[in-house]
Amino acid sequence: MINAFYLARALKTFRPHHQFLCRGYSTHIATGNTACEDHEPSFLKSVEMYFDKAAGISGVSQKTLSHMKAPDCMLKVTFPIEIKDKVEIITGFRVHHSRHMLPVKGGIRFATDVDEQEVTALAALMTYKCAIVDVPFGGAKGGISIDPKNYTDAEVERITRRYTVELCQKSFIGPGTDVPAPDVGTGAREMAWIMDTYRQFHPNEVDSIGCVTGKPIPLGGVRGRNESTGLGVYYGIREFVSYPEVQKHTGLSGDIKDLRIIIQGFGKVGYWAAKFFEQNGAKIIGIGEKECGVYNPNGLNIDKLFNYRRSRGSFLGMPNVDIIEDPLEILELECDVLIPAALERQIGLRNADKIKAKIVGEAANGPTTPLANEVLLMKGILVIPDLLLNAGGVTVSHPRKKRCKK
Repeated sequence: MINAFYLARALKTFRPHHQFLCRGYSTHIATGNTACEDHEPSFLKSVEMYFDKAAGISGVSQKTLSHMKAPDCMLKVTFPIEIKDKVEIITGFRVHHSRHMLPVKGGIRFATDVDEQEVTALAALMTYKCAIVDVPFGGAKGGISIDPKNYTDAEVERITRRYTVELCQKSFIGPGTDVPAPDVGTGAREMAWIMDTYRQFHPNEVDSIGCVTGKPIPLGGVRGRNESTGLGVYYGIREFVSYPEVQKHTGLSGDIKDLRIIIQGFGKVGYWAAKFFEQNGAKIIGIGEKECGVYNPNGLNIDKLFNYRRSRGSFLGMPNVDIIEDPLEILELECDVLIPAALERQIGLRNADKIKAKIVGEAANGPTTPLANEVLLMKGILVIPDLLLNAGGVTVSHPRKKRCKK
């Protein structure tokens, strides 16, 4: 019920005041992954199921709930890019789930599985996340269906800039309208390209650099933005285990130094979460990535692990660790806190009953399916939902929002 509790809290603070004619979303069902059974709901359907459960305890009127559930606006664009003497058609998306507050806010991801359904689900989560942490943004999300590793830097730049042109022409970007941010497959570099392209369309706009967050610091970026989501994961778990009732239920002492932690995902969120836990005395015993996982019950050195993977492109061959060939198996190892910090639907009915953690801290968006969430709760595993735990990035993006105290 913890997911429903936080989402219900978001629904109570969310008050849309108008409706747009371009509402609607696709009913396309994406394929699952090896963690999920075939009959489990898609990512978008999972978000809607969590919404319906929370709506039942929110006390919000059915009329308002009906408006909240569907996205306000959706943009799908296709454009040609010449790649190595051939023309490739690139597909991109941007969804405004709720424009009850402007600007809308949400990342842009570059990944091959980006589609209309995924972007719609992520945009909805952004709306509820902003409501929970009380920042005045609506929810949005965007993406391009590519694997950036298959392109040169110059080709990724051309794709990014052309996508931005499409957003500019359709009024789906702007400091007072829609402010994108980094996500899976993107970072400060892509945000700089987006900002530069936007400014070419709006040369006289004095606040044009505010069209994106997550920019490089010399170009107006916010210090700490890069590590903010990982830091929010650390703060959220630190505070959660400090409650006596949590300690009684889990048998944990409440001291960060006593925690044994496994993290799935070693990108911007997973790496920084690992760093902050390590710096504060916790023992990171497992890290999972898409090619494999690494495990050492005596603890991993995060910087050595990061530098090894950056130089080799993989954890394979790393000395003094056990290599876990199946990346999903890292989720099933015994630990105190399991942090899925990769992609959605990583804990499903095929592996939920194998989870041995005492606490699951959802650092990714939608890593646990609704049915798997019920299995975890029946096993007595506490779940800290993504709506609260990975909201550090959007919190830092609002400069007037009070920061968490260390």
